[in-house]
Amino acid sequence: MTTLKREQLPADATLVRSGALWALVLSGAATLETAGDRRTILPGDAVLVDPRTAYRLTADVDTDLVHGDLRREAPAAPWPNPLVMRGFGDEHRGVVALVTTCQLSVRCRSDRFAAAYASLIGAAISVMSRPAETVGGQVDGARVPADPQVAEVVAALAASPGERWTLDRMAALVHLSRSALTERFRRATGHSPMRMLREVRMHRARTLLTEQCLAVTRVAFEVGYGSVAAFSRAFAADHGVSPLAWRTAPATAGPGAVAPDPAVLAPGVPGASAPFTRTASGAGYPQERPAEPRRHRRPRADQQQWPDAVPVQ
Repeated sequence: MTTLKREQLPADATLVRSGALWALVLSGAATLETAGDRRTILPGDAVLVDPRTAYRLTADVDTDLVHGDLRREAPAAPWPNPLVMRGFGDEHRGVVALVTTCQLSVRCRSDRFAAAYASLIGAAISVMSRPAETVGGQVDGARVPADPQVAEVVAALAASPGERWTLDRMAALVHLSRSALTERFRRATGHSPMRMLREVRMHRARTLLTEQCLAVTRVAFEVGYGSVAAFSRAFAADHGVSPLAWRTAPATAGPGAVAPDPAVLAPGVPGASAPFTRTASGAGYPQERPAEPRRHRRPRADQQQWPDAVPVQ
């Protein structure tokens, strides 16, 4: 999944997008049409459409819905296409809280937060799409990592990434022990709770840097870091460049591009960046180095001046 958006569709409006579709109707109603199928999607229902299938989703009345390009990377078993999940909102309240709180727009090639985000939704879909194979919380002999408590914690992190989150506080939120929460997180997302917190914060930081153009200092405190230095170290460790360099890159490279090497900011100097000065608004601009005055040395008396000599810089 690379995008997830909440949108209000007026009556008779059609959702226009290409590729895969996952949609959850929050209120109102919509009609999903494919080549050989027509379904009414009611509040709390979710739908998944294969990226190779042409479809049209039309609002029957004013409709509030969440939609994104969720798709299966390695299908293990065939699913109906389109797949309509009745009562998804009632069954997975934690997932609903997450998707209504945190929108998604991926700008880099690899985004661990987006991958874990998609895995939570996909796991919930897996549980609802194959109930006949589920025995004692297992599917095909393997436990399904659909965990509403994990989704609830991730939703809380996404809603308030700047708060002082600790593992104890996350565990208390869903009435679990630290070890139980960590185990559930690893099964559901492949990451620990603290690693997921960092991914949530980095995702929010990229949004603030590139879409809202906030000063790096403000971004650092908005996403829960106590100092600009700590934020810059964490950001550079994940992205390979400073927050300031990342903010400059997407404006010219567009979605899917990776921020350039810092050397781009200081051509000709491998691994170096030009010094920056900060204005009152917080924006950073390259600071030009003043030109060094030329030094002219007077010839010594014992040096012979040839008539055809030319100065060399």
